[in-house]
This record gives sequence, C-alpha cells and structure tokens, in this order.
Amino acid sequence: MKPHTIKALEENRDKQDYFRAALSNFTFDVASGGAIRHLADLGYTTEQIRKRLDFPTPYDRIQQAVWEHFLTIGILRLEEPGTAKQQENYEYIAEYDAYGRKSFRRVTLNTVKDEPILWKEQVFSENKGEDLSSCLSRRCAEDGEETAYVSCDFGLRSRRDPKRYQEILALLEEEDREYVQGLPWERKLIYHRLNRRMRNIIVSLHKGGAFTGVCYFMKRNEKLLFVFNGI
Repeated sequence: MKPHTIKALEENRDKQDYFRAALSNFTFDVASGGAIRHLADLGYTTEQIRKRLDFPTPYDRIQQAVWEHFLTIGILRLEEPGTAKQQENYEYIAEYDAYGRKSFRRVTLNTVKDEPILWKEQVFSENKGEDLSSCLSRRCAEDGEETAYVSCDFGLRSRRDPKRYQEILALLEEEDREYVQGLPWERKLIYHRLNRRMRNIIVSLHKGGAFTGVCYFMKRNEKLLFVFNGI
C-alpha cells in the first residue's frame, strides 16, 4: 500500500474517532449531562447524583462530568489564582445542515483570566482570638466566595501514600468525605472555591493536623498560610 494511501486511511480513522467521541459525548449530555450539572449545583456529591439519575450512568462518567462542570463555572481552577494565566473552557454542540446531516462544532464557553496579584502573606493563628471557621467565613462574607480559593493536594496525597490518605479522609464528616472521594483529582495542586462545603473540609482537616493548603482571597490580595503539624 502506498504511503499517501496509508496516511489518508489514518486521517480518516482519526476523523471517525473524533466524531464517534463527539457523538458519544452529545448522547451522554442529552441523557444525563444536564441533570448531573443541576444536581452538582445543588451541592450533591457524585454518589448522591448517581442514585438520583433516571438514566443509568457509570460512576466515572458522572465524576468527569462534575469535574468539567466545576472547571467551567469556576468552582475548580487548574492554575493558581493571580498568576495571569488564561484558561479556556469549551464544549461541542451538534449542528444539522439542510439535508439533516449532523456535525459538531467546538464552542468556547468562557475564558478565565486573572490580573497578576502581588500577594500579602498572612499566617493563620488561633491565638489572635478567632477560630479558623470564623476566620474563613468572615473573609468570604466580606469579599464573596467567588474570588476565594484554597489549594488542594488530594490527588497528590492519594497516590503518594494511599494508607495515609485514607486516615486523612477519616477526619472528615461522612458527606464531606464522599464529596472529596467523588472528584477525580489530578496529580497536581488544584484550586477549589472556598464555598461552605470546602470551608467545612478545611476546618476538619486543620483540627486533625492534616491541612496543608493555602487560602487565597483575591479581592484583598491576601494569601492565608498555615503551620503544618501533619499526621
């Protein structure tokens, strides 16, 4: 077989794989995607979402759908806040021509871009008369949760020392533990919005001497650091 023929076959196969994946994603989105995003917005964990779906959906598909949704709406960030790096979120939508033939087009949903921040670093201490829960809640109430984040190393910890990771998860309340386990954390630092659930998780880990993150309050240009006494 001639080289150009082989190349043409490979290109055709790549196109077929691309459209097959796009069609699969579109079918999944119609059957379950909207419900998954809605339930995730209401605060349900991945396991709770799985139990509430009318259409049977694999657990890992739900995990990935929640993860991508949280990236799209800014609950999760892959880059440290204030680094001036840009993150583009997109999805594929189906289109039909005059003959009813289907095609898929990539559409940008939003672009997240920060201005660079010169951080003022503060070290948290309960000796200053305010416990951690009150400290985080006050800052989020004053500045809004949308610009407050915390670094999470769950993906790193779970792979470096699985036994220790399970001990750390045991410090959390049952639903918070289920929430953490339900996200497919990447093997890197991930930045999660400081909503109420994540504040509860931080406080529980801090009480157990297992919190290793940094909190970011972008409106006040403040990084809140913690002394780690680790378990």
